[in-house]
Amino acid sequence: MIKSDQQDYSFPLLQSVVESVPRAVFWKDRHSRYLGCNTLFAHYAGLTHPDEVIGKTDFEMAWKDQADIYRAEDIRVMESGILKLDYIEPKNTPDGQIIWLRMLKVALRDANQNIIGMLGIYEDVTAQKQIEDNHKMVTRALNLLSKCTSVLVHAQNEEELLTKVCKLAVEGGGYLMAWSGFAEHDAAKTVRPVAQSGYEEDYLDRVTISWSDTELGQGPTGTAIRTGTTVVNQDCLTNPKMAPWREAALKRGYQSSIALPLIFEKRILGALTVYASEPYAFVSDEVALLEELTKDLAYGIQSLRTRAEHDLIVTQQRQHDNILRQSLEDSIKAIADIIDARDPYTSGHQSCVSQLAVAIAKEIGLSEDSIVGLKLAASVHDLGKISIPAEILTKPGRLTDVEYKLVQQHAQSGYDILKNIKFPWPIATVVWQHHERMNGTGYPQGLQGDQILLESRILAVADVFDAIASYRPYRPALGAEVALKEIEQGRDSLYDTVVVDACLKLFREGKLGVQV
Repeated sequence: MIKSDQQDYSFPLLQSVVESVPRAVFWKDRHSRYLGCNTLFAHYAGLTHPDEVIGKTDFEMAWKDQADIYRAEDIRVMESGILKLDYIEPKNTPDGQIIWLRMLKVALRDANQNIIGMLGIYEDVTAQKQIEDNHKMVTRALNLLSKCTSVLVHAQNEEELLTKVCKLAVEGGGYLMAWSGFAEHDAAKTVRPVAQSGYEEDYLDRVTISWSDTELGQGPTGTAIRTGTTVVNQDCLTNPKMAPWREAALKRGYQSSIALPLIFEKRILGALTVYASEPYAFVSDEVALLEELTKDLAYGIQSLRTRAEHDLIVTQQRQHDNILRQSLEDSIKAIADIIDARDPYTSGHQSCVSQLAVAIAKEIGLSEDSIVGLKLAASVHDLGKISIPAEILTKPGRLTDVEYKLVQQHAQSGYDILKNIKFPWPIATVVWQHHERMNGTGYPQGLQGDQILLESRILAVADVFDAIASYRPYRPALGAEVALKEIEQGRDSLYDTVVVDACLKLFREGKLGVQV
C-alpha cells in the first residue's frame, strides 16, 4: 500500500514487484517523508517490516548525519523531474558502520503527470568500493615506489634523497604530507626532522616528537623507531595515542598516518611518516609496498653515508699525499741546491734543464703527473756528481780519459743514491738513463730505442742543449743556435725524433721567450 497526504494509491502488484527486486527500494512524498519501501530497505534501516518506515524522515533514521544531503537530492529530483542515476554515496547503518550505495532517484508522478514524490533504488557496493579504494591505495604506493627508484640512484646526499622522496609521496603518491626524521641519541631521544613535503603552518616546528618510552614517544613515529615495526594510525580523531598531536593534526586535515622505521642491518636510523586526508587510508597491500620503499630508502641512506665516509678518507689521503709530495719536492730542491753550491760553474744548470724538459713534455702531451716526476728528476739529474772530486768538476782544461770515465759514473751514482727512495715516479731510473742514446752509444747501460724511458729521452735533449748553450769551466757558452744545431744533427740517431722536433718547435716559435 502506497499513501500520500491527498489520496490513497493501492498498488498490490507494485508492492509485489518491489519485494522481488534484489535492491533496496523506497518512495517518499513531496516533503521527503517515507510512503513505503520493500523489506530489504527496512532491514538496512534496522527495522523488520516496511510499515515501520512509513511516515518517517531521514532525520529519524540511522543515517540522520546524511539527512541534509539526502533531502537536498530529493528536492532537486522532484523540482527538476530529472532522473539522477548511478551515483555513489555513503550511509550510516544502525550498528554505526558506514556503507556505500549506488543510487538511482526518479520523480514519482500521478495519473496527471504531476510530481507527487520520488522513488529511490540502491544497491550496497561497499565491497566493490573497498576493492576499488584498495586498488587506488596500492597503485599510489606502487607509483611512489617506482618513482623513488631513480631518486635512490641519483641522490648525492641524505637530505636530497629524503626531501625528494617526501616530495614524491605528496606530489606523485597523492598523500597529504610526508616527513622523515632521524633518531637522535640525546637524553630526550628526540626525533630530528630532516625532510618534509606538504606540511603547513610549521606543523613539525610546533610539535615535539620523541622515540622514548614516554607520552611523547607513544605516537606512530616514536613507536616505530623504538620498536622497529611499522605503526598504522587509521584515525587521528579516535586514536588515544594521538592525544598530544591530535589538535594540530586535525587542524591540517591529517586524518590517518603511517610511520615506517628506516632500518639497515638491524640498526634503526629513523622513520618515514606519511599522512592521508581520509581515515582508514592504509590497507595491508599498500603498507607492504611502503615497507619495501623504506627498506630501499634505508639502504640508500647507508650507501650515501658509506660513500661520504669513503670520500672523506679519499680526501684525507689526498691531502696526506699532497703533503708527502710537497715534502719530496722540497727535499729534492734542497738536494739540487746542495749540488749547485758544490759546483758553482754549473750552478743553475739543473734548474734550466728542468724548465726546458717540462716545456718539451707539455708540448708532446705528457700527463701532468708524469711531468711532475720529470721535473723532479731533472732537478737532481746530476746528483751523482756529488761523488766526483770538486777539482775534476771545476777543471778548466781538457779531462784525461780516467777523469772522463770518473765523470761518466755520475749517472750510476745518482741512481744508486735514489733507487731506495719510494718516489711515486721513476725518478731514479730517469736519472740513471739520461745519458743513454737512441742508437745504444750512451752510458752507463748502453740502452737503445724504447729501452730508454720517454722521460729520460726528454731529459737527455734538455741536458745537452743547456750544456752546449751555457758556460763551462773549460769553454765559454756556445749559445742556443749551436746547441739546437747539435740536437738536430743527432735527431733519430742520438736523440728521440719526437722530442727533438718538440724542442726545435718551442725555440723557433718563441714559446720559451727566446726565438732562434
